[in-house]
Amino acid sequence: MPQIEKEYIETGKMRYVFMDFPLAMHAQAQKAAESASCADEQGKYWEMHERLFANQTTLGPEAFLRHADTLGLDAARFTQCLDSGRYAPRIGAATAEGQKAGVTGTPAFLLGFVGSDGKVKATKQIVGAQPYAVFKDAIENALSTQK
Repeated sequence: MPQIEKEYIETGKMRYVFMDFPLAMHAQAQKAAESASCADEQGKYWEMHERLFANQTTLGPEAFLRHADTLGLDAARFTQCLDSGRYAPRIGAATAEGQKAGVTGTPAFLLGFVGSDGKVKATKQIVGAQPYAVFKDAIENALSTQK
C-alpha cells in the first residue's frame, strides 16, 4: 500500500476509496466495522481500523472499548455511538454495493473509472493479498486504456 500511495494516489493518478465489507461468517465483523466508524467521529478511524485488524482473534464488545480507551477516545461517546447502531445502514449499503460488484470475500480491490454520470464503474477485481507487482500491472493497464 505505501508504494501504491506514493506512485499513484499522492501523484493524483488514482483515488483510493475504502468500503466496509464485514463477512457474515465472522460474528464480530459488523460491530467491528461500526466501531471504526464510531472512532471516526473522534478522528480515529484508521487507528481503530488498524487495531482491529491487528487483533482479529479478540474482537468483541470489551475489546472495542479497550481499543477506544487505548486511542484516547471519549468512552461514553464511543459507547453511545456503538450501541446506537447508527452506522449499520451505511455499512450494509457498502456491503450490498460490493456484492453487486462481485465481491465475495476480503480483501478485495476494485479498479475502475468514474463515469460522466459520477458513478464508479469497476473494470477489474484483484482478490486476496497480492504483491505490489500485481497491483502495478493492473493499475498501469487501467491507466493506459483510459488515455
